[in-house]
Amino acid sequence: MASSASARRGSLTVAAAAAAAAVLLLVGAEPAGAACYPRVFSFGDSLADTGNYRFVYNDSSEPALWPPYGETFFHNATGRFSNGRLVLDFIADALGLPFVQPYWGGSAAEDFACGANFAVGGATALAPDFFRARGFDMGDIVHLDLEMKWFRDLLDLLCPGNLAGCSDVMNQSLFLVGEIGGNDYNLPLLYRVPFEDVLTFAPIVIAKISSTISELIGLGAKTLMVPGNLPIGCIPNYLMVFKSDKEEDYESDTGCIRWLNEFARYHNKLLMEELNNLRMLHSGVTIIYADYYGAAMEIFLSPEQYGIDYPLVACCGGGGPYGVSQSVRCGRGAYKVCDHPEKYGSWDGMHPSEAAYKAIAFGLLGGSYTEPPIATTTSSCPQLIEIGSSAEHKVLYDL
Repeated sequence: MASSASARRGSLTVAAAAAAAAVLLLVGAEPAGAACYPRVFSFGDSLADTGNYRFVYNDSSEPALWPPYGETFFHNATGRFSNGRLVLDFIADALGLPFVQPYWGGSAAEDFACGANFAVGGATALAPDFFRARGFDMGDIVHLDLEMKWFRDLLDLLCPGNLAGCSDVMNQSLFLVGEIGGNDYNLPLLYRVPFEDVLTFAPIVIAKISSTISELIGLGAKTLMVPGNLPIGCIPNYLMVFKSDKEEDYESDTGCIRWLNEFARYHNKLLMEELNNLRMLHSGVTIIYADYYGAAMEIFLSPEQYGIDYPLVACCGGGGPYGVSQSVRCGRGAYKVCDHPEKYGSWDGMHPSEAAYKAIAFGLLGGSYTEPPIATTTSSCPQLIEIGSSAEHKVLYDL
């Protein structure tokens, strides 16, 4: 699963300067006159949650529901697990759409005219019973099957008594299936479930993602984007928990934990193989792999190209070399908040900062880290073609 550090760095940084410049193009572009897709539907976890958590769990103690979360762009906590916008927000904006409505924040059909987001912080791909059967109780958490139930309920609202009437809704929309699966590994790993056991979860997680994609296609979906996992060995919380005195445990060019990144690449390899299988089964459907891993690695390999000075440090947290501690977290205890979050790769030790999300989003929208490149999948998105023309297309991250 591993590849040489020098080869990785060379392949990833050739277009880093052009990529950083084009981020400005993405963020500063005039809004599109017409949306590339009339609506976006999103499924996932805290990397995509735009406000569902507060409604689903009614847990006012969750720090993400209060400042300093949301301080950078919204200037208020919106339920996003970051200081500002997420990849989903940048994608919607680039496509000419408003920010995607959280499903539990709407009630009438008109609330979902431009789509809906079903992602919830802490969500897993697999249902709680899977973990309970293995002696690990994660509680009654949201999972993909539940998010799909909500989606079916929404179709009933949009096309009451006649799901066939939703054919245009399905075949004209963009579906984002993930990022999902990270929490199926995160909590077990952080609670020290043996890594050998967690490794066996990956094929089962991929099978669940695959069955969800198949279900959406069965309902009429024609364009789906499926993100892979992030380089979890670069997450400050993991860097703290799995700190090692062995130099070989770390990647020399990034400082990230080698074995955790190898595991993320293993998940992504299985996912890409399964997406290829699905493409062969559904030739009339466009299934786009979104390489979150490769796009994020640009930040860790060449942070200066994105104006980031501290790629492995949390802006908000408990201090220490990675900005996190065992006893303090962002929004709880005697936490500290940095003065310039745009210079940090992580917001709270588990979730990327808006600056990191912006860089990842450009990597996807510019086509460098989507397969096939998203701009080639629709003829009605001139702004994506413009973004894509400013970036050099790169081969997906070497597995």
